[in-house]
Parts: sequence; structure tokens; C-alpha cells
Amino acid sequence: MWRRLKRLGVAKLLDGLVALPHDARSKEQLEWVADDIAAAGGETTMWIGQLASLADERAIVRELSETVAAEYRRVLSDADAAREVDEAARRRMLGRLRRELRRIRPRDYFPPPEAERARAAVEALAKLSEVRA
Repeated sequence: MWRRLKRLGVAKLLDGLVALPHDARSKEQLEWVADDIAAAGGETTMWIGQLASLADERAIVRELSETVAAEYRRVLSDADAAREVDEAARRRMLGRLRRELRRIRPRDYFPPPEAERARAAVEALAKLSEVRA
């Protein structure tokens, strides 16, 4: 279940306690995870909470944003590396990077600056492939 929660982009607060921004999509996804845990014989409780301090809220937002920013930085790095490989390898890498962007996007609750740079780098790579084709 932890892998599923990580795919949702949760912030781990304590052992067994995670947080997500409250919206309809994240609530629905957590309900599915809770159902699976219950079906496996486990117990879950979902709470809708409000943090008592702005500092705590900023810390959670920072953690969620930094986790996603690191993933975007990897995409940027891989896009740069793809410029140096042959055309066939570049096309394969382009497909993988586009899939990676689609995988990251649902967890990108607080888009960091790296998000737009990563998308632009992947699209520039696509144009490079078109020009050379």
C-alpha cells in the first residue's frame, strides 16, 4: 500500500500517517486505498484536518513540492542527455520522458518552477527529433 500512497504523492507525517491536499480527486484516491486495506483485513481512518500553524502547512507544502521538483529535475537531466544519443535512442527516451511527465503530473499539487522547464525540455527534444527526421 505504501507504493500506492507514494504514487498519490502523499507527505509522510509519522509512521502510518500521511497527508494530501484536500480535493475531490485525492479524497477519492485515498478512499480506494482505504477500501483495499480493509479488504486485506487492515484498518484505516481518514481524517480531514486543518493544520494549527502556518509553519506546519508550509513545511508540508514544501515537502510535497520538493519531492515533485526532484522528479522534474531528473526529467530535465534525462532530456539533456537524450540530445547526445542517436536518433532511435532519442525517440525511445522521448517516449519515456513523456510518460514520466504524465506520471508526475497527478502528484504535482504545488507546481515548482522545474515543472514548466521539464515540459519545455521534453518538447524541445521532440522538435529536435522532428528536425533531424
